[in-house]
Amino acid sequence: MSDIETIEYFQYCPIGVQRVIASGTSSWIGVVDKSTVLKYALQPGGDTTRLEIECKILTIIGEHPHIIKLKSSSSVGLYLEWAVNGTLYNYLAELSHPTINIQQKLLWCRELASAVAYVHSKRVIHCDIQPSNILLDADLHLKLADFQGNYLSEDGHVILEGGSAEPCRFFCPRADPFEANVKTDIFAVGCTIYFIMTGHCVFPDIVDGEMGWADKVRDRFERGQFPEDFHSHEWKEWMQFALDVLPPSGIVQGLADCQTTEGHTGEKEWD
Repeated sequence: MSDIETIEYFQYCPIGVQRVIASGTSSWIGVVDKSTVLKYALQPGGDTTRLEIECKILTIIGEHPHIIKLKSSSSVGLYLEWAVNGTLYNYLAELSHPTINIQQKLLWCRELASAVAYVHSKRVIHCDIQPSNILLDADLHLKLADFQGNYLSEDGHVILEGGSAEPCRFFCPRADPFEANVKTDIFAVGCTIYFIMTGHCVFPDIVDGEMGWADKVRDRFERGQFPEDFHSHEWKEWMQFALDVLPPSGIVQGLADCQTTEGHTGEKEWD
């Protein structure tokens, strides 16, 4: 007899919401008007703790051109800027679009690096950087979203904890799986850049849902084994671009520390 409990949630639209366009682990996203969406609990009157933390974190961060804008909040949820082109994941992996040129890919990498560097400057750790939490606006500019991570004090203690964590293909190996810091965010940025450049997540030979797939992904990362289809010249081209437009920032240096060199097998020892 299975001990797994299944909980079903049914779509609903609070007053003012026209239709549901997306969902997450703790919320629905519904269209309010041509520029606004509402992020709200999975069931009427449900737990809004994570939404309240996200509201506080977005308020701390403030506005940035590549971070989703918090317009206002209410007891129902968060009114956010609507990035009409949806998630970066869907745009690249699931929808039919003309081939994305290298200039656009590099621009996305730059915009992501800029957003994450800014977030870190506010002592916020995103904790769940991945293509599904990155949105594209009408002009295909990148918007980092889903801020249910951590806000830290000046001495590094967690003040706000949203409970987010990266899925295994974006998860930096560490002794404590609940620990999150700048390094773990930067690792996830690197995995996201890989997705942007290749159009698929790391280790495509490991199929989601197959027996032991998540353990296989974690094992490769723990052994310092990186994908071999992301050639070093592509990485170097992005790094040069990043260094040109983002002189020296912590995130660029962190990414530089993770790069592989010409002729490298992909094995890397962790510090």
